[in-house]
Amino acid sequence: MEAFIILLLIAAAVLVGWWLWRKNSRKSEPAPPRPPVDPFADADTDVLRGDPKRLKAADLVELYGKTLAVRGTLRLSEGDYHWAEHFLDTGTGVKRWLSVEADPDVELVLWEEVTDTDLQPGPRELSHEGVSFRSDEKGKARYVSEATTGLAPTGTLRYHDYAGPGGQKLSFEAYGDDAKWEVAKGLTLDRNQVTIYHQSEEA
Repeated sequence: MEAFIILLLIAAAVLVGWWLWRKNSRKSEPAPPRPPVDPFADADTDVLRGDPKRLKAADLVELYGKTLAVRGTLRLSEGDYHWAEHFLDTGTGVKRWLSVEADPDVELVLWEEVTDTDLQPGPRELSHEGVSFRSDEKGKARYVSEATTGLAPTGTLRYHDYAGPGGQKLSFEAYGDDAKWEVAKGLTLDRNQVTIYHQSEEA
């Protein structure tokens, strides 16, 4: 009987020792490495200047010394690719569109409508106001309209974009298969030129 008790005590001591060893070995295991971080991510800029990917109706956008309100937004998608176009208005007659794309870096382009022109998309190169533009991309996307955009709640968009020097753009858009082309000229903005004031989620 005494021998059996001694064996039990030895077994218990071995189990306790093994448990203590496992506990200490877990403590000494190195922490898992942190996931890689994009060195060009603009998270700090988003904190200071607002996040353009979160723009929505009622937010304010400050650029070139003017403060414009986002009156509405088009959320566009083509396959797995998504981007947004925001309708900006000062309330004093100045109206613009701000497109926001992430591919993967965020690109901001400020657009202004071009009227009284007979330009049509299609050629490899186009000239407008003495600037030469080359065909960049074209396709057909679906959109969802939020707040005030002047468009139906949902629909399709045909587009043909041209790129020029110094971040200049020329865009043709037609909302619907039978719609006429609308022309706009754009300028790519530096991220630091734009400050966004997000309104509350309840606004």
